[in-house]
Amino acid sequence: MSGAVDFDDVLAELAARRLEFREQRYVPQDFIARLKQVGIYRAATPGRFGGKPLPPAEFLDKIERISVVDGSTGWVASFGSAQIYLAALPVDTQAELYHDSPDVAFAGGLFPPQAAESTERGFLVDGRWKFASGCMGADVLGVGLPGDEASDGKPRTAVLRPEQCEIVQDWDVVGMRATGSFDVVVRGVEVPREWTFIRGGEPTVNEPLYHYPTIAYASQVLAVVGAGVARAALDHAKQIGGDYTGITGAPKLAERAYYRTEVARAEAALRSARAWFYDLSDDVWTTVLAGNTATDEQNAQLRLASAHLAKTSSDVVSGLVEISGTAPIYTGHPLQDLAGDALVPKQHAFLGPSIYDSAGAVLMGLPPTTRGFR
Repeated sequence: MSGAVDFDDVLAELAARRLEFREQRYVPQDFIARLKQVGIYRAATPGRFGGKPLPPAEFLDKIERISVVDGSTGWVASFGSAQIYLAALPVDTQAELYHDSPDVAFAGGLFPPQAAESTERGFLVDGRWKFASGCMGADVLGVGLPGDEASDGKPRTAVLRPEQCEIVQDWDVVGMRATGSFDVVVRGVEVPREWTFIRGGEPTVNEPLYHYPTIAYASQVLAVVGAGVARAALDHAKQIGGDYTGITGAPKLAERAYYRTEVARAEAALRSARAWFYDLSDDVWTTVLAGNTATDEQNAQLRLASAHLAKTSSDVVSGLVEISGTAPIYTGHPLQDLAGDALVPKQHAFLGPSIYDSAGAVLMGLPPTTRGFR
């Protein structure tokens, strides 16, 4: 299926439909199918099950390009990387999961972890979870369970079919409005142990992608959405600079030194953060391809570069709003939507301020200060 449709054609369709997605608050199944056609949902599926795993930087580039057109759809598409989590499932379970197709859309409502009673076969799952981005178009859903002695304290994820879950459409936000990050409710469903995995656990498939740092990759795919949104904001600022004249009769924006200066600074900041982000990804991928394990310092650098890119992207958009006069105060102005979208990645737990502390600790030879850093 992948490669049958031109990627640019899908982006053009997205540009025509993004307002539709925002109004309904989710990316619909028919567009998820379009993303499957261009390989987004087999880009992390094991090759042994028909997938075409992409080097991380290549997948990140695709997510960034989608996010330039619409951040919400980029966010949903970023979970095409989720098979790196699912690679911790037993091999027989993965064979069943990909039996019909390697193009599997996964959505996870992992927080807050809900205690599940152990049964002879697995776990009796009951609870409500938040932030299940992309759940309306998902083939399988994951919900978070607490860690236990068998998982060395790391959280588990139980994998269910959509018909085993209820989706509560309660997503009402100012940023990433079309991600459909609804709540997932599960009531008394027994999930076999083989359909659960330890988040960030050891892969059962020995292919290079599953030896790339799992949590760092999950951080990268979200951070790069912010970069796409910031690029869209910069493109808008440069385009509008020669057109917009304020009501006071002042010179056009592009004729004002402070406007030109801020656009140039924003361009430099975004390009610098992106270059470091992608260079690190390539370096770590080279390490993995050589059969070596990524070091703690490499993992910390990936986490740090991701947090930095997310913050830089948000700062870029905010700075452009500040220099754009009164135009962005109106509802529906492009920079208002982009500012809300750019805010979301840097607020994510994987990309927030605590990541700087943990990364700094590791770079100075100390243990990370946050759980699940690797």
